[in-house]
Amino acid sequence: MNYIETPPDKTWPMIVYVLYLASFLNGIFSFSITAVIGVIIAYVNATDPDERLRSHYRFQIRTFWIGLLYAVVGSMTVLIGIGVLILIWAVVWFIIRCVKGMVALNEGRAHPDPGSWLFG
Repeated sequence: MNYIETPPDKTWPMIVYVLYLASFLNGIFSFSITAVIGVIIAYVNATDPDERLRSHYRFQIRTFWIGLLYAVVGSMTVLIGIGVLILIWAVVWFIIRCVKGMVALNEGRAHPDPGSWLFG
């Protein structure tokens, strides 16, 4: 008997990546309502039966919280000068993570390193 493996529905994880990137339109990324909605969607779907999608949700959840950490540390250190560099790093880091995640998702791959602190 032949079974045809159906590809997982990539709609929700793609929506999360798009919401994360759209959060730059609303202000500081981790404090934006679109990023909060994105992480809520990721948490709701984090138990997806497909391992590939679970890896993306884990990556998205970590991207939100690590990005929030970078934003808080950067904001707290702006007055001593290094905060601006941290915030610039956080923006670049956030965009690269989202783009890499979107590429892996479009190719139907699990995220290669969802536990990464860097770019994944």
